[in-house]
Amino acid sequence: MSQLNTESRLEKVLKAGHLGVTSECGPPRGTDSEEVKEKGHLIKDHVDAVNVTDNQTAMTRMSSLAACVHLKLQGIEPVLQMVTRDRNRVALQSDILGAASFDIPNMLCLSGDHQSFGDCAQGQNVHDLDSMQLVQTVRHMRDEGKFLGGDDIKGPPKIFVGAAANPFADPFEIRVPRLAKKIACGAEFIQTQCIYNLDKFKEWIKRAADRGLTEKTFIMAGMTPMKSVGMAKYMKNRVPGMDVPDEIIDRLAGVPKEKQAQEGIDICVEHIQELKEVKGVSGFHIMAIEWEEKVPEIVERSGLYPRPEV
Repeated sequence: MSQLNTESRLEKVLKAGHLGVTSECGPPRGTDSEEVKEKGHLIKDHVDAVNVTDNQTAMTRMSSLAACVHLKLQGIEPVLQMVTRDRNRVALQSDILGAASFDIPNMLCLSGDHQSFGDCAQGQNVHDLDSMQLVQTVRHMRDEGKFLGGDDIKGPPKIFVGAAANPFADPFEIRVPRLAKKIACGAEFIQTQCIYNLDKFKEWIKRAADRGLTEKTFIMAGMTPMKSVGMAKYMKNRVPGMDVPDEIIDRLAGVPKEKQAQEGIDICVEHIQELKEVKGVSGFHIMAIEWEEKVPEIVERSGLYPRPEV
């Protein structure tokens, strides 16, 4: 494959002024690629691109790059997630070139969950670069055509570069300045943490818009449907940087157990419909974790289907 012909559909959709839609799937904990292919097939026609997580929660899985290739071969546009936890700058640059050689046109630059969360707690963090420096590295390789060491690249990677943002982590006052830093480093799109507290998110994006940041990047609002009141309580109490208002928990608790999953989808759809009207929101990143079969319903009911031709 020749990466020189690569064009990111996600980039074209966003730049055309349409609301973009991405989703994600985690690679399997083994060598069988059918699992990731099946996940991709479920959501293929309802999204512009599919994120492939990189050893999420520090659990060892099939490499994100390999899983992206499996999706690409099915005609699905991948977003390669890459964490700085596991690789130094040599390996990071090498994987960027490898991704570009397979026409993988999007990349999300992340730090990664601490290894103590995963199955190899004794593993060593690398973090030779941080997530912002990784954004800078991809942009440098693409725009300057050079490695970090200064040598020229034969066929620079053509990659649409993204980063993550959490509007809800403490302290709230530094959330927008941190976003500004990522944009200054070259992040062309942003995917946010799961949003349940709409008022707080609206305040965050208003502050970003007031600084002109929403004119410099595309912000995709992160959405994860709740499967149950138990999931909502767990995310509220046990997941750092998550803000789940009590009214969400009360609403889920107010319906029978067998109807909580559908209620969770209803809440997700309502939130997307409300945030569609918010200035500065350029799209939605729908993270239906191990629930990919529900993504088409969410996209259709939210008025985001069919996806635009670009």
